Amino acid sequence: MALNWKLVIDSKNAPALADFWAAALEYEVEDPSPLIEQLLAAGHLGEDAVVEHGGRKIFRGMAGIRHPEDPFDPLSGVGRGRRLLFQDVPEDKSGKNRLHIDVHGEQGDLEGLVARLEGLGATRVREFDNGPAGHWWVMRDPEGNEFCAA
Repeated sequence: MALNWKLVIDSKNAPALADFWAAALEYEVEDPSPLIEQLLAAGHLGEDAVVEHGGRKIFRGMAGIRHPEDPFDPLSGVGRGRRLLFQDVPEDKSGKNRLHIDVHGEQGDLEGLVARLEGLGATRVREFDNGPAGHWWVMRDPEGNEFCAA
């Protein structure tokens, strides 16, 4: 039986990075506010563990995004399919990613995809054009994490 998984990305500002990637991938930002309200009311969670972002309560230093067509838990907002979780860490990014995301756009519209990602806060790093073998841009998200746009 195949296992479920999520990709966890260390960050300095999890909610902001989740917003970027949700827009880039056309995913939905998870809404844990019903679960948080329940945990707060039961005294299982202190107010210091919660912040407000985008008009809803989220866990401090964490934010998730999920594919809009995949199942999810309505209480926690946690996706049960394709999912990215962003978590704040104290250390800065210190080198090249050993794992990265490839974002694929419409065939023949690489420039449109790259321009849209730049409009969201990504930056171009280097273009690769290998003709029939592929054409893509290495880019960085707002926190400097490398990814490819193809």
